[in-house]
Amino acid sequence: MYADSETIRRILLDTGDTWAVVGLSDNPSRAAHHVAEVLQRFGKRVVPVHPKAEPVHGEQGYASLADIPFPVDVVDVFVNSGLAGGVADEAVAIGAQAVWFQLGVVDTEAYERTRAAGLDMVMDRCPAIEIPALGG
Repeated sequence: MYADSETIRRILLDTGDTWAVVGLSDNPSRAAHHVAEVLQRFGKRVVPVHPKAEPVHGEQGYASLADIPFPVDVVDVFVNSGLAGGVADEAVAIGAQAVWFQLGVVDTEAYERTRAAGLDMVMDRCPAIEIPALGG
């Protein structure tokens, strides 16, 4: 219900290539680190968003979405469900086109708000799993 195949396809193939990954740090043992690598291999620009604002995979990090000085197309969320709704609201505020909540990240109210604001949204899925299914 929160991840139909058409929306997944549209976000991965038709939405712009700049992805802000919220929760991405330079820790290679974290899932966000691996997913960001997959996104880069798929041709996406991955922008780390983490309180430390450290560079990851050759891209400058930022402490918040609002700190990113260029347009972001997709906001990929690796924070816990209790914080994810606020990130979705920030994605709307910065003019992102889509929001992607990773596996295990669920906030149905945030989903409804984000969709009502006109953004595409996927929840409780992983683009690193979905990309190969599209032939990426």
